[in-house]
Amino acid sequence: MNFTDIKSAAGDHGFGNNEERSRVKPRVIHPEGWAQALGYANGMLMADGTLHIGGQIGWTKDKVFEAKDFIGQMEQALSNVAEIVKAAGGEITDIGRLTWFVKDKAEYLAKQKEVGAAYRRVFGKHFPAMSMIVIKDLVEDEALIEIEGTAYIPS
Repeated sequence: MNFTDIKSAAGDHGFGNNEERSRVKPRVIHPEGWAQALGYANGMLMADGTLHIGGQIGWTKDKVFEAKDFIGQMEQALSNVAEIVKAAGGEITDIGRLTWFVKDKAEYLAKQKEVGAAYRRVFGKHFPAMSMIVIKDLVEDEALIEIEGTAYIPS
Protein backbone atom coordinates (compact mmCIF):
# COMPACT_ATOMS: atom_id res chain seq x y z
CA MET A 1 0.00 0.00 0.00
CA ASN A 2 1.44 3.39 -0.93
CA PHE A 3 0.79 6.75 0.71
CA THR A 4 -2.02 7.61 -1.72
CA ASP A 5 -3.84 4.43 -0.73
CA ILE A 6 -3.34 5.17 2.97
CA LYS A 7 -4.49 8.76 2.53
CA SER A 8 -7.58 7.55 0.71
CA ALA A 9 -8.31 4.94 3.38
CA ALA A 10 -7.95 7.58 6.09
CA GLY A 11 -10.88 9.57 4.73
CA ASP A 12 -11.54 12.87 6.42
CA HIS A 13 -10.51 11.94 9.97
CA GLY A 14 -8.09 14.84 10.43
CA PHE A 15 -4.96 12.87 9.58
CA GLY A 16 -3.71 15.61 7.25
CA ASN A 17 -2.26 15.24 3.79
CA ASN A 18 1.50 15.61 4.17
CA GLU A 19 2.71 13.84 1.00
CA GLU A 20 6.16 13.27 2.54
CA ARG A 21 4.95 11.02 5.34
CA SER A 22 5.23 7.33 4.61
CA ARG A 23 2.36 6.39 6.90
CA VAL A 24 -0.54 8.06 8.59
CA LYS A 25 -0.33 8.16 12.38
CA PRO A 26 -3.30 7.34 14.60
CA ARG A 27 -5.35 10.22 16.00
CA VAL A 28 -6.06 10.45 19.72
CA ILE A 29 -9.78 10.75 20.46
CA HIS A 30 -10.63 12.80 23.53
CA PRO A 31 -14.24 14.02 23.85
CA GLU A 32 -14.56 17.76 24.33
CA GLY A 33 -14.94 18.82 27.95
CA TRP A 34 -13.58 15.59 29.44
CA ALA A 35 -10.92 15.68 32.15
CA GLN A 36 -7.47 14.90 30.79
CA ALA A 37 -6.62 11.22 30.39
CA LEU A 38 -3.29 10.59 32.11
CA GLY A 39 -1.11 7.75 30.84
CA TYR A 40 -3.66 6.41 28.34
CA ALA A 41 -5.93 7.48 25.49
CA ASN A 42 -9.71 7.21 25.59
CA GLY A 43 -9.67 6.32 21.92
CA MET A 44 -7.25 5.86 19.03
CA LEU A 45 -8.57 6.31 15.50
CA MET A 46 -6.45 4.48 12.96
CA ALA A 47 -5.99 5.49 9.33
CA ASP A 48 -8.26 2.67 8.14
CA GLY A 49 -11.16 3.95 10.29
CA THR A 50 -10.76 1.43 13.10
CA LEU A 51 -11.41 3.07 16.46
CA HIS A 52 -9.89 1.38 19.52
CA ILE A 53 -11.83 2.46 22.60
CA GLY A 54 -9.87 2.29 25.84
CA GLY A 55 -11.50 0.76 28.91
CA GLN A 56 -14.22 3.04 30.25
CA ILE A 57 -15.37 2.92 33.84
CA GLY A 58 -18.45 4.34 35.53
CA TRP A 59 -17.21 7.83 36.19
CA THR A 60 -18.33 11.05 34.53
CA LYS A 61 -16.35 13.28 32.17
CA ASP A 62 -14.97 14.93 35.32
CA LYS A 63 -13.74 11.59 36.70
CA VAL A 64 -16.42 11.53 39.41
CA PHE A 65 -18.33 8.38 40.38
CA GLU A 66 -21.89 9.68 40.68
CA ALA A 67 -23.28 6.13 40.69
CA LYS A 68 -22.10 3.75 43.37
CA ASP A 69 -24.15 0.77 42.13
CA PHE A 70 -23.38 -1.69 39.33
CA ILE A 71 -26.23 -0.66 36.99
CA GLY A 72 -25.47 3.06 37.32
CA GLN A 73 -21.78 2.51 36.65
CA MET A 74 -22.51 0.17 33.75
CA GLU A 75 -24.78 2.74 32.11
CA GLN A 76 -22.18 5.50 32.62
CA ALA A 77 -19.40 3.32 31.18
CA LEU A 78 -21.53 2.55 28.11
CA SER A 79 -22.33 6.27 27.74
CA ASN A 80 -18.61 7.02 27.89
CA VAL A 81 -17.96 4.49 25.11
CA ALA A 82 -20.72 6.12 23.03
CA GLU A 83 -19.24 9.61 23.58
CA ILE A 84 -15.83 8.47 22.35
CA VAL A 85 -17.38 7.01 19.21
CA LYS A 86 -19.28 10.26 18.60
CA ALA A 87 -16.11 12.31 19.17
CA ALA A 88 -14.44 10.25 16.44
CA GLY A 89 -17.28 11.05 14.04
CA GLY A 90 -19.13 7.77 14.40
CA GLU A 91 -22.39 6.39 15.69
CA ILE A 92 -23.35 3.62 18.10
CA THR A 93 -23.98 1.28 15.15
CA ASP A 94 -20.30 1.62 14.15
CA ILE A 95 -19.30 -0.36 17.26
CA GLY A 96 -18.41 -3.94 16.37
CA ARG A 97 -17.06 -5.31 19.65
CA LEU A 98 -17.32 -4.68 23.40
CA THR A 99 -15.41 -6.39 26.19
CA TRP A 100 -16.83 -6.06 29.69
CA PHE A 101 -14.69 -6.54 32.79
CA VAL A 102 -16.84 -7.04 35.90
CA LYS A 103 -15.83 -7.51 39.51
CA ASP A 104 -18.98 -9.32 40.68
CA LYS A 105 -20.40 -12.07 38.45
CA ALA A 106 -23.25 -12.80 40.88
CA GLU A 107 -24.45 -9.19 40.85
CA TYR A 108 -24.31 -9.08 37.05
CA LEU A 109 -26.34 -12.30 36.77
CA ALA A 110 -28.83 -11.26 39.45
CA LYS A 111 -29.61 -8.00 37.64
CA GLN A 112 -30.09 -9.18 34.05
CA LYS A 113 -33.38 -7.31 33.60
CA GLU A 114 -31.82 -4.04 34.82
CA VAL A 115 -28.67 -4.69 32.75
CA GLY A 116 -30.81 -5.06 29.62
CA ALA A 117 -32.83 -1.92 30.30
CA ALA A 118 -29.73 0.19 31.00
CA TYR A 119 -27.99 -1.21 27.91
CA ARG A 120 -30.95 -0.32 25.65
CA ARG A 121 -31.12 3.22 27.09
CA VAL A 122 -27.63 3.84 25.70
CA PHE A 123 -27.21 1.46 22.74
CA GLY A 124 -30.81 0.87 21.70
CA LYS A 125 -31.12 -2.37 19.77
CA HIS A 126 -27.51 -2.44 18.56
CA PHE A 127 -25.81 -5.59 19.86
CA PRO A 128 -22.16 -5.90 18.76
CA ALA A 129 -20.00 -8.93 19.50
CA MET A 130 -19.44 -8.99 23.26
CA SER A 131 -17.36 -10.77 25.84
CA MET A 132 -17.53 -10.55 29.62
CA ILE A 133 -14.59 -11.32 31.84
CA VAL A 134 -14.86 -11.61 35.61
CA ILE A 135 -11.88 -9.97 37.28
CA LYS A 136 -10.55 -9.60 40.79
CA ASP A 137 -10.16 -5.82 40.79
CA LEU A 138 -9.81 -2.61 38.77
CA VAL A 139 -7.28 0.18 39.14
CA GLU A 140 -9.88 2.67 40.41
CA ASP A 141 -11.13 1.35 43.76
CA GLU A 142 -14.72 2.59 43.27
CA ALA A 143 -15.05 1.07 39.79
CA LEU A 144 -17.30 -1.99 39.51
CA ILE A 145 -17.08 -2.43 35.72
CA GLU A 146 -14.86 -1.46 32.81
CA ILE A 147 -15.90 -1.64 29.14
CA GLU A 148 -13.63 -1.41 26.11
CA GLY A 149 -14.48 -1.75 22.46
CA THR A 150 -13.67 -1.49 18.79
CA ALA A 151 -15.59 0.47 16.20
CA TYR A 152 -15.16 1.15 12.52
CA ILE A 153 -15.79 4.75 11.50
CA PRO A 154 -16.47 4.81 7.76
CA SER A 155 -14.96 7.73 5.90
